[in-house]
Amino acid sequence: MLLDLKLVIRLQEIDNRLAELAREIASLPKHIAEIEKKLGAHERKLDADRAALAANQKERKKCESDIPVQEQKISKLKDQMLTAKTNEQYGAFQHEIEFCQKEIRRLEDRILEMMAESEPLERNVKAAEAALKEEKSQVEAEKGLARERTAVDEKAASELQTERASIAKEVTPATYQQYERVRKGRKGIAVAEVVDGRCTVCHMLLRPQYFQDVKRTESILFCESCQRILYYNPPQSFDDQAGVPDRGGTVSA
Repeated sequence: MLLDLKLVIRLQEIDNRLAELAREIASLPKHIAEIEKKLGAHERKLDADRAALAANQKERKKCESDIPVQEQKISKLKDQMLTAKTNEQYGAFQHEIEFCQKEIRRLEDRILEMMAESEPLERNVKAAEAALKEEKSQVEAEKGLARERTAVDEKAASELQTERASIAKEVTPATYQQYERVRKGRKGIAVAEVVDGRCTVCHMLLRPQYFQDVKRTESILFCESCQRILYYNPPQSFDDQAGVPDRGGTVSA
C-alpha cells in the first residue's frame, strides 16, 4: 500500500477519534446543566412544600390563639347578661354569645382540617429533604466524574493532535490538501474502505476496472460518487493469520 494512503487512513482514524472526543467534551457540560436543572426543579418543589407547611402551621397557630379570645368574649358577655335590664338586652347578649360559640366551632373545625392537611405536607417535606440530599450527593459525584472524564479526553485529544501534526508533515502536500478538501466537504469523512466492490460510505458500486485499480493501490484514487479517498484491505486467510508449516516443517508467522 502507498505510504501516503497508509498515512491518510491513520489521519482519518485520528480525526474520527478527535471528533468523538470533541462531542463527549461538549456533551459533559450539557449533561451537568441538565441534572442541575432537574435538581433546581426539585429544590423549588421542596421550597413550595415548605412554604405550604409553614403557612398551614401559621394559620393553625392563629386559629388556636383566636379560640381563647372568643372564650374570653363569651365570659364577658355572660357577666354582662347578669346586668341586662330588658329582654332585648338579654337577647342581644345571647345572640353575641352564640356567634362567638359558632366562631369557636369554626376555628376548631379549621384546626382539624389543617392538621389533616399538615400530615401529608410534613411527610412530603421530610421525604423530599432526604431525596434532595441524596440527589445533591449524586450530582456532585457526577460533576466530579465529568471533570475527570473531561481531563482524560482533553489529554487524549492533545496527544492525538500531536500525532496528527506529525503525520500531516509526512504526507505529501498534494495528498494532504486533497484529504483536507474532501474531509471538510464530506462531514469529516475523507477516506472510505472498499468492500465487495462498493464504497462503504456512499455504498455506490465501483466499475470493475476501477475496483481493480483501487486494489492495486498504485496511486491515490477517489470514489467517483462521493469523491472520498478509497482504500482496499485484502481479506486475510486463516493461514495468513495462524501461520502454516512451510516445506521444511517450520511454521511461518
